[in-house]
Amino acid sequence: MNQAVVIEDKDIAGKATSPVVPVFPPLQPNRTLDRCYNIADLREAAQKRLPRCVFEFFDRGSEDEVALRGNREAFQKIKLRNKVMVDVSKRDASISLFGKPMAFPLAVAPTGVAGVCWYNGEVELARAAARAGIPFTLATPSVQSIEQIAAVEGGRKWFQLYMWRERDLSHALVKRAWDAGFEVLLLTADTAVAPVREYNRRNGFSMPFVPNFTALADMAAHPTWLASVMGRYWMNGGLPKLAHYPKEGGHGVAQPQPKQPRSVVPNLRGDNLTWDDIKRLRDIWKGPILLKGVHLAEDAERAIAEGCEGVIISNHGGRNLDTAVSSLDVLPDIKSAIGGKGTIIVDSGVRRGGDIVKALALGADAVLSGRPGLYGTSVAGEAGAYKAFQFLKNEFETVMGFTGCQKVSDISDKTIWMGK
Repeated sequence: MNQAVVIEDKDIAGKATSPVVPVFPPLQPNRTLDRCYNIADLREAAQKRLPRCVFEFFDRGSEDEVALRGNREAFQKIKLRNKVMVDVSKRDASISLFGKPMAFPLAVAPTGVAGVCWYNGEVELARAAARAGIPFTLATPSVQSIEQIAAVEGGRKWFQLYMWRERDLSHALVKRAWDAGFEVLLLTADTAVAPVREYNRRNGFSMPFVPNFTALADMAAHPTWLASVMGRYWMNGGLPKLAHYPKEGGHGVAQPQPKQPRSVVPNLRGDNLTWDDIKRLRDIWKGPILLKGVHLAEDAERAIAEGCEGVIISNHGGRNLDTAVSSLDVLPDIKSAIGGKGTIIVDSGVRRGGDIVKALALGADAVLSGRPGLYGTSVAGEAGAYKAFQFLKNEFETVMGFTGCQKVSDISDKTIWMGK
């Protein structure tokens, strides 16, 4: 296992006097990565390596994919303005969020498929995030468990929750994450009903995976992936399963869950989520809670009033409500409503470091990004994901230089031009 080496400064009594600083071992060279120069290159390499069914599961949107295209268009229509005659030779991209440092204003968004992009993919992705100095968010429908991610050295861990109708099951999961040392809870509120994604049915793919001819033929056409991912899972216990879903739901489980009568089949879709659920979570989770999937200023204000430390403006990467508004388009309204009262994070559509600058200039404190890390993980595990994060960080610092920003707090509405 590629664990970090931990170094501490100690006083004469042998007690640690400074935070633990991880020193990561070097990553192995990879020829495919050497030919990648941006996130688009990683995406192309991932598409070649993965079966179509796996790649499209996370890369595509819903229905006609209007929201998916709109996310990129929203970033692209915003232009940046040079600021000249400023010494930007010592740019600092770091920020502090919830009292802890981040190398730059990006956290890894929750994605439930990294574990089939690469063997133990969520662990690889978490290691890459730790190496990059950014938080990693573990999704409820993940292949690797809370405890496996908690064992990753040196990183910040956040946990994303889909609230199930069986609240006791969800609350037990939240308590597990808190006890394991996760810092921030993301409550996803924008998936009350199942989205329409026809391509998954055409490709014969679902999570957890159910073997069928269409998907198996697709996988057989990608022997390297089949041997290195599915083959390794098979040799170590069978096909990958969702680690946190109860047995009664038919998904398999890695850790014991509260016992349910065998006649009861849990409904794992929380289509009855209300503001009262935040009150109950507040009793269990003592750290920051972020409400994810917010588009309305009134919902953002209510979230803060109900005890959330902030909101995540998101359309689920264009994967849920098609024709949904882009996050950037509603960011100014939400900033006006809760600016200074809570943290504002934006996701959906970030592909370049300049996108992060644009989001911050409009009022966000940071961004989440999911697909870039998955592209990298699909190509080379930890090394690939780390390269994705480095692309974004280097581009972010470059744009800071062109726009005359020495530090992140220098980014403002003057940095962008919205057009007329």
